[in-house]
Amino acid sequence: MNDTQRLRAAIRDVADFPKPGVVFKDITPLLQDPELLQLSCDLLAEPFRDRQVSLVLGVESRGFIFGPPVALALGAGFQIARKPGKLPWDTIAESYELEYGKGQIEIHRDAVQPGQRVLLLDDVIATGGTAAAAARLATRMGAEVVGCAFLIELDFLGGRQKLGNLEVHSVLCY
Repeated sequence: MNDTQRLRAAIRDVADFPKPGVVFKDITPLLQDPELLQLSCDLLAEPFRDRQVSLVLGVESRGFIFGPPVALALGAGFQIARKPGKLPWDTIAESYELEYGKGQIEIHRDAVQPGQRVLLLDDVIATGGTAAAAARLATRMGAEVVGCAFLIELDFLGGRQKLGNLEVHSVLCY
């Protein structure tokens, strides 16, 4: 079995979660296996090793799991993008469209510095709204978003298109 087959085999499908008709990709079995967790982080970082990434921006909440080890692998710092009201200091926010309404993502005002080379990271890209909003935040702060890395891409939802011309790296596609 190759590396991606091993990762895929460790991800379980949970039917009708969080609502009927949705098949949730549960990564918790993968996370409990140290070898697969390391492999996941290595594969997320790999395309960006020679890209002089200075900051990994992890998106709530499972981007927080993979973000620090990927940042360390790239010799970069780590920051977080969260839902409103979860960060303790001054924030800036960016809105995005949901199926029925709007969502919002926030970062601390000093989380991203002008000129930093940012890698956006999350466990899953689905519709792409959250990732696109986080990328816009980093750009507004004066950073260059060098790419986006996701463990899983649900490509049938078309989220990649919301990221425009940004480089998108997905370890597994469904």
